[in-house]
Amino acid sequence: MTGELQRVRDHVDAHRDELLEHLIGWVRIRSVSANPDNSPDMIRSAHWLSGVLRETGFPEVEVWRTDGAPAVFARWHAAPGAPTVLVYSHHDVRPAKDDHWEQAPPFEPALRDGKLWGRGASDAKGQVLAHVWAVRAHLAATGQDAPAVNLTVLVEGEEEASSTHLADLLEEHRDDLAADLIVLSDTMIWAKDAPALCTGVRGSVSATLEVLGPFRDVHSGAVSGPAPNPVVELARLLGGLHDEDGRLTLPGFYDDVVEPDEGIRAALAALPYDEADWLERSSTRSVGGEAGWTVPERLYLRPAAEVTALLAGDPVGPSQGAIPAVATADLSIRTVPGQTVAAVADQLRRWVADRIDDRVAYRLEVKEESGQEPYATPPGLPALDVLHEAAEEGFGRPVGRMRNAGGSPAALIASTLDLPLLFFGTGLPEDNWHDSDESVDVDVLLAGVVTLARFWSGLARS
Repeated sequence: MTGELQRVRDHVDAHRDELLEHLIGWVRIRSVSANPDNSPDMIRSAHWLSGVLRETGFPEVEVWRTDGAPAVFARWHAAPGAPTVLVYSHHDVRPAKDDHWEQAPPFEPALRDGKLWGRGASDAKGQVLAHVWAVRAHLAATGQDAPAVNLTVLVEGEEEASSTHLADLLEEHRDDLAADLIVLSDTMIWAKDAPALCTGVRGSVSATLEVLGPFRDVHSGAVSGPAPNPVVELARLLGGLHDEDGRLTLPGFYDDVVEPDEGIRAALAALPYDEADWLERSSTRSVGGEAGWTVPERLYLRPAAEVTALLAGDPVGPSQGAIPAVATADLSIRTVPGQTVAAVADQLRRWVADRIDDRVAYRLEVKEESGQEPYATPPGLPALDVLHEAAEEGFGRPVGRMRNAGGSPAALIASTLDLPLLFFGTGLPEDNWHDSDESVDVDVLLAGVVTLARFWSGLARS
C-alpha cells in the first residue's frame, strides 16, 4: 500500500463518524422533488449542500434556480494543465410513506448493523457525500491546498422527477460546465464482496395507457355480458406484451438493437452470479425474462418492459359491484444502445392501435419529453482504466465491470456538453432504491470515498 493510499484510508477512518453525521443531517431534509409541498425542503437541501461544499474548500458555490427545483453548482479550478472533471449527481429523493417503512421512518435515519437507513441514504445523497469527503481525504493525504485536478460539481434537484429542467440548465450554463470528462455518481456496484464498475446504463421510456369502457361505472348485474370491460381488455393487452420467449411484441422493437460486444458479455459472465443470492438481494421471488440471455445480460444488455402501476374499479374499500368506466396502467420500457425514445414511443403507439379491441376507446400518453436515451462509456477511454485502478485500491480487491439497469440523464449530459462520461456509484441492489427501507452500506460508501480520492490523484498523473 502506498503512503498516500494509507493516508487516505487513515483520514477516512478518522472522519467516519463525521461523514455519517453529515449524511444523517441531509437525509432528514425531505427533498422530494415530485411533491410541490416539499418545494421549501428542496431549497433547504440545496443550501445545506452548498454549505458543506464551502466548508470543504470550494471557492465558488452557487444555488442555481430553475422553473422547478434548485441545483447546486461548485467549482474549484486551481490546477493549471490538469484535467477538468464535471461531477454530476442529484439531491432530490423519491416520495416515501412512513407507514411502509419497517427499519426506520424514511426521514428519521437510523444507523444499525453497518447500514444507514433513510430515504436518499444511497440514492443519491450518500454518493454526493462520497465525493465531498473524497476531496477532503485527497487534500489531507497529499498535503495540497487544492485538488490535483480541476473540479466542477453539478447536483441537480429533479432527477427523480425525470430531470425536467436539466436540458435547459445545461444549455444556459454550458460555459460554466466546460470540462474534459464527466463523472456521474448515481449507480450501483454488483455486490459488496464483488464490486464492479458501471460502464453504461439502459435508457427509459414511460407511458400511461387508459382503456375506456362504459361511459360511467355501471352495475355489473344490469349490463354484465354485452358491456365492454376495460379491465379485461387492458389485462389482455398487457398479457400480450411479451411472447413465449420473453421478448417484447412491439412492432420493430428489436430492429435497432445493437448487439453487445463480447467484451462486456465476458465481463458480466465473470460476475459471481448465484440465483439464490440474487433472489435474496433483489427480493424478486423468481427469475424470468428473455430466453437465451443470462440474468446479468437481461438486466444490463437487453431491453425490457414492466407494468409499474395498475388501477381500475374500487381499489380501496368495499366493491361497488360495477364494471369500471376506465382501467389504467403505467408502463416503463428500458432501452439499450441503438434504440431511441422517439422510435420506441412510435412502436408502442402502433402496438396499442393494432391490438386493442374496437369495442373500447383508449388514451395513450407516451412521455417522450422525459424519456432517457441509453449510454455507454466510450471504449478505450483512458480515464476508465485510472478509475478501475483506483477502485481496486478503494475496495481492496479485484473489481469487475458491468452495466446498470436503470435510466439516467447520462446521454443527455454527455451529448449536450459533448464530453465522455464515466460512472461511479456506491449503491447495491439490496439498498432498496425507490422502495421502503432504503439504506446504504457504510463500508461500501467509505470504499467509494477512498476510490474517488485515489482517482483524483491518478487522473492528475495520467
